[in-house]
Formats: sequence, structure tokens, C-alpha cells
Amino acid sequence: MLAIFTEIALEASSLILQAFGGDCRTREKADASPVTDADVAAERLIAARLRERLPSLPLVAEEAISDGHVPAALGRRFVLVDPIDGTREFVGGIGDFTVNIALVEGGRPRLGVVVAPAYGEIFTASPAGAFKGIVEADGTLARLHPIRVRPRPKFPVVLVSRSRATTPDVTAFLARHLSAEVVPVGSSLKFCRIAEGMADLYPCFGRTMEWDTAAGQAVLEAAGGSVLDLQDAPLVYDKRDRAHEADFANAYFVASGGPAGSSDAGESHSVEASPAR
Repeated sequence: MLAIFTEIALEASSLILQAFGGDCRTREKADASPVTDADVAAERLIAARLRERLPSLPLVAEEAISDGHVPAALGRRFVLVDPIDGTREFVGGIGDFTVNIALVEGGRPRLGVVVAPAYGEIFTASPAGAFKGIVEADGTLARLHPIRVRPRPKFPVVLVSRSRATTPDVTAFLARHLSAEVVPVGSSLKFCRIAEGMADLYPCFGRTMEWDTAAGQAVLEAAGGSVLDLQDAPLVYDKRDRAHEADFANAYFVASGGPAGSSDAGESHSVEASPAR
């Protein structure tokens, strides 16, 4: 199944790249977040391919949910899709946007694929572990290798969302954690940068939805990290029918790499954006 997810995500990535940096129509959804023609086209492609290859699996996809198409019952296993996580970055010409496909089983993300089209990077997760690969210019996959979180250094690198970098909750979190560097990064790439040992913490104290996090969480957990809510419980999925909360909305959480190492455990390395194509 991971191979199917990978193939579909790479096809969607190629489609999205054709629109990146060009004249792509954008509108505002009911929640005031942006959606582009590229989001819609990529989700349609992913959904069509999943129906062809995995017709028995229910699908929860961001734009379909936004349009009111909610599956009646999901069962124990279903697929979560975010065709472009980081649409604001995509619209702004910043490469920090991703294609995300994840399998949820028993309320937890078990398989995941995250593709960063502009950077030519792919991250995958399965029971075999977490892997990173290079996506060639022709859309093919090359040089897949295992990745692992690093022990948390004395001065951890903290990743923050661009839109929430200076909120009071994030500011208070940073005050409690000595940080060598605070780096704004868009989309589910934050999970992946921690998974590959380039950063250590990602505090999220704003609204996210299950499709925003499932694939990235799968990658980070397969690499030895964790994604815990503010009660130190793992982030879970298929959250519906809750009073005073939207279906599929996540609790606030902190994504972490490895546990703290010794006082001289490695140097903190800056997270640098990969060169956009």
C-alpha cells in the first residue's frame, strides 16, 4: 500500500509543480483559509487514483470535507489526504508546501507519504521505518535512505509555523526551552525536518486538522519521534461528534525528536530550505 501512496503522491506533485509560481486562481474558504485551483486538481487526481487502486478504503480529503462531502462511516481503516499543505506558502512562491497521504488504522497513522514538490524531497513511513528520498526532475524517485531523529541537544532547534511564530503560547513555550535557533517552516515539513535529525521540537498551539498532520506524524513516529497533546497523549484520529469542536480538528500538540542527550550531545544544525527547483 505504501508503494501505491508513493506513486500517487509523486503524480500529484508533478501536477502541482506545473502551477507553482504561475497564475493559479485562489479563493477563500468559509474558514478564511485559501484554496487554489491546484489544490482542487491535485485532490481530484489523488482521489481518483485511490478509488482505482484501493476502492474499499474510505477517504477523508481536505477540499471534499470543505465542500461538505463527509463519509458517513470510516471504520477501522481510512485514508487522509491533504493535496497541498501550506497553501499560503504555495501562493506566496515559498517552497514549504507538501502533498500528504496517510493510512489511519485504529485511530493512529500507520503509513504516510509526504512530498515536498518544490524541493524534490519525499518522506515515507511504514512499520519498516522512516525514509527520505530524492524526487528527480522527471518525477521519478531516487536515493531512498533511512532517517532517524537525533538526541535532543542542549540547545534544541525549534520549528514554528510562520503564521503563529509570535503568538503568546509559542512565546511562552520558547521561554521554557533554551533554543539555539527558532526557524519558521511551513506545512508538514516541520515533522519531516525533525524526523531527519535537522531539528528537535515543533510546538503547535493553533488550529490544525487531521489531514494536516497524519502523514507527517507517521513519518516522525517511524523515525523515533513523538507527537503528543498537552496531556502527553499521542495525537489520535477520526475525532468526530464532539461537543463544541469541529470534526477532525486536532488538539494542540508538541512534536519532538529524540530525548535529551548529554550536555555535549552533538551540535545544533540550522534548518535550511532546500533549493527550490
